[in-house]
Amino acid sequence: MENVNLTGQFLVAMPAMTDPYFAKSVTFICEHNADGAMGIVINRPINMTLQDLFKQLNLPLAGALTDKPVYFGGPVQLDRGFVLHQPLQEWDSTLRIDEEIGLTTSKDILQAIAEGHGPHHFLISLGYAGWSSGQLEQELAHNAWLTVEATPEQRHRLLFGLPAEEKVQATMALLGLDFARFAEEAGHA
Repeated sequence: MENVNLTGQFLVAMPAMTDPYFAKSVTFICEHNADGAMGIVINRPINMTLQDLFKQLNLPLAGALTDKPVYFGGPVQLDRGFVLHQPLQEWDSTLRIDEEIGLTTSKDILQAIAEGHGPHHFLISLGYAGWSSGQLEQELAHNAWLTVEATPEQRHRLLFGLPAEEKVQATMALLGLDFARFAEEAGHA
């Protein structure tokens, strides 16, 4: 498993995953290199809307965005916001994932969203998922995750176009699998 780079791919937790942070989760890998990996869980909305978050940040937000959910991005730095967005734009602190998608952690992107001139598509999370050097590769070797590649159109749909409750099944469908049936079959030898 050396030299594998999963940046821009999805991880789906295998049915046997019991870790409450990751059971039945889909995680988008934002960076993967020799130092480790980091990603954002994209299917776990928390009990907070953008209106709630922006109010805490003293940023006025109006319109259709107010009811959009904030997501649990993973168990690391839960007090910090992460914005997955498309198109790729440069903000004060942006990690370029590919030619189209970025991950920004600076407040300037939130200000732009509040003012109506931020990225067209975005997902805001609190926290992220992180793996130390070799840890994700070890988890993959122990069949904790399925890796899923997606075309840019499929990736856009999974990240920004589907409700949270449809993301696991839609990601599995890219592999030609039904999650419910896969979970049943994976539980029986």
